[in-house]
Amino acid sequence: MKQIAIISDTHNYLDDKILKLTNNCDEIWHAGDFGYSITISEFIEQNKVIGVYGNIDGAFIRQKYPEIQKFKCEKIRVLMTHIGGYPNKYTQVIKQEIELYKPHLYICGHSHILKVMYDKKYKLLHINPGAAGKEGFHKKRTIILVKIEENRIFDLEVIELGPRSKLTNPINRIN
Repeated sequence: MKQIAIISDTHNYLDDKILKLTNNCDEIWHAGDFGYSITISEFIEQNKVIGVYGNIDGAFIRQKYPEIQKFKCEKIRVLMTHIGGYPNKYTQVIKQEIELYKPHLYICGHSHILKVMYDKKYKLLHINPGAAGKEGFHKKRTIILVKIEENRIFDLEVIELGPRSKLTNPINRIN
């Protein structure tokens, strides 16, 4: 059995809550937009992080991770990308990958919208863990914890990390 943390859209930000929650995980799956900071770099080096690069990621992340990741966890086939859509709204590339690879679990990020849904057509579980960082329009920062054993995905738990911080001095404020 493996305990997995699924995160996305950290945008250079990892707080103590994330570090504590992922500390006991066997693997951390990051669905892109890591950003880059010393904390992100140390997090990658100190943990088993399987990831994909996102649209904001630079050379450091793009050299470490592909755009699309296909792998097995126990007996579960996983397909992960940053931008790929969701059931009935997949990008053409991801639709083709799903049809060829036939994953049990499809993970993406980018939208900052937490979404867990079953795709009846392709018989897969779709997960977007929302955004764990402070950049973007989301109101709550979230990650997902899940257990995988053999061909079972279970004990899925959405963790709210707290509100996305507000700008102290809005950039569009007129004095």
